[in-house]
Amino acid sequence: MTRSAAVRPDDDVTIKRLEDQIAWYSSKSSAAQRMYKRLKAAQLVCAAAVPVVATLDINAVFVGSLGAAVVVLEGISQLNQYAVNWQSYRATAEALKHEKYLYLAHAGPYAGTTDGTPLLADRIEGLISQEHAKWVSAREEADRAVADGHEQ
Repeated sequence: MTRSAAVRPDDDVTIKRLEDQIAWYSSKSSAAQRMYKRLKAAQLVCAAAVPVVATLDINAVFVGSLGAAVVVLEGISQLNQYAVNWQSYRATAEALKHEKYLYLAHAGPYAGTTDGTPLLADRIEGLISQEHAKWVSAREEADRAVADGHEQ
């Protein structure tokens, strides 16, 4: 009996988990990318406006506020690790998709198995676990950077 005849992929808890995780990582990657690009665009606009506004003989407080906004926007970006999360989540989503295609094609580690579902479950959880460990490490690093910045 082939795998597809034994278990329909849409009824399989492992496939459901895989699809859910692909959707989650893709969504979070897109959200982090959007936020990163928005913050960077705002930084660029503020930074470019500083010399223009300074030549217009406008209140120095406004010019200083634009400069401060650049620093605050960069701090928010670094604190929340949008660029790192965007890349890491995208990599995990693509790795999960790769695993799905290997499984469905009975290729790679699934070649020659009658039921590769337990292997698929192990490999899915391994990828998710690796991503979680990277996320925790990045958070700790960001927290240290913030703490170091306040101590100086």
